[in-house]
Amino acid sequence: MFRCRLQRPGTVFASARMQRILLDERPPMAVGNLTGSMAFRFGWFAGLLLLGTAAFASDVAPGDIITRENVDKLRELVSPGIRWCVEHGLKIKVIPYRKIEWNREYREATERYAEQVRLSADGRHLENYVAGLPFPKLDPNDPQIALKIMWNYDYKPFVTDDSDLRNFDADTGPLNKDSGMTVERHYLLDHFRTLFYNGRVIVDPKPELPNPDRVRYKASMHPILEPFDLKGVGVTSIRYLDPDRQDDTWLYMPSLRRVRRLSSAQRSDALFGQDTDIDSYGGYAGQIPWFEWKFLGEKEILASFHSENFPVRYCDGPGDFAFCDAWEKRKAWVIEGKPRLPQYAYGKRVLFIDQETFLIAYTDIFDRSGQLWKVWINQYAFRRQAVPNGIEYADEMPFSPSITMVDLQLNHATRAALPSHKYAGEQGWYFNQGEKTGLTEEFFTIAHMIESAH
Repeated sequence: MFRCRLQRPGTVFASARMQRILLDERPPMAVGNLTGSMAFRFGWFAGLLLLGTAAFASDVAPGDIITRENVDKLRELVSPGIRWCVEHGLKIKVIPYRKIEWNREYREATERYAEQVRLSADGRHLENYVAGLPFPKLDPNDPQIALKIMWNYDYKPFVTDDSDLRNFDADTGPLNKDSGMTVERHYLLDHFRTLFYNGRVIVDPKPELPNPDRVRYKASMHPILEPFDLKGVGVTSIRYLDPDRQDDTWLYMPSLRRVRRLSSAQRSDALFGQDTDIDSYGGYAGQIPWFEWKFLGEKEILASFHSENFPVRYCDGPGDFAFCDAWEKRKAWVIEGKPRLPQYAYGKRVLFIDQETFLIAYTDIFDRSGQLWKVWINQYAFRRQAVPNGIEYADEMPFSPSITMVDLQLNHATRAALPSHKYAGEQGWYFNQGEKTGLTEEFFTIAHMIESAH
């Protein structure tokens, strides 16, 4: 029943069984955390945020617990998708806002290079970009503001060089408004790694790796360890700086002993029988030119950026499909994206992008008829150290205890614990560590994906 809805035109087809398994007028503003001349130039932005907060009426205050019984207190502080989740059991604990500072290296790169960055006339690529935030100064009256915000998202701070997510698991299944989630399938994955080739500010060589193929980044998730019928499956992808060059994305299926190439449109198809798709990771993981972007405005929202639990603590009862943790009021850009790809599964996405970090808090995803279909929820725990005895970073980093994707039309959800509760004391996330964590270019090859499956 559920699998039929998840399949879309262009889905990778294998055997019938594998098909089921494998088969969305104000002054210019400055943003971020700048020092020196840039801070002097844009320092009044903090005051603008404080003034802007007063304009948003809300009954929500630190200490409140928002449940389905008092969901009307949220008013416009969350997206329709998040409100649906609260009505179905998600609980929100409201805490005071906490400012998030950029890491020093990224801040200095922004001060050094931002003035020279230009957006191409068609908005499809950046000109003269080296490192840091491309557009720290944003004007709501700029006809290209939506594109500039999206390029800022693409080159956001903190994870600029590489990342290694280890030992994480996921559950997927139908929801019951009274009793919670019934787990149909459980997944355990070994690594999800990303290596950025340009915009690097931490690990040598910087600001760019040797890059004859003009790669933006390589990402690979492999191998799957559980369930048994998916053991060894992996996905690896290469994104290029050339906006006219499509991603190279491959899916390896050991049971068929085949590597299949995925088209750009197939990246929006549900993956491994879950509700998630490659392009929804992080809130949006597709190319900027694939969508037509529209600026819907800025607003105050509730978002989870300083979670108190690591690893994740899921809600009890009917809300167990998502995390129960701390949320705070934060200023966000609201951006709508409509796909240019004709076979794309979704009709549009509405992204809620945090103004300090340029991370997506959550994304509402709509079907081709304009009906709300899914919501992607990111949970962040900004801190210097994920767990005792873990790596202690010089700055607070965006550890993410969990992600959630809910299909509101099918009452179905996928939740992922990052890392899994099976690995006590594991920090899960490793940021900007280079080869110290075993992250090398070899990991992102098809040969490595196949070898690791056996």
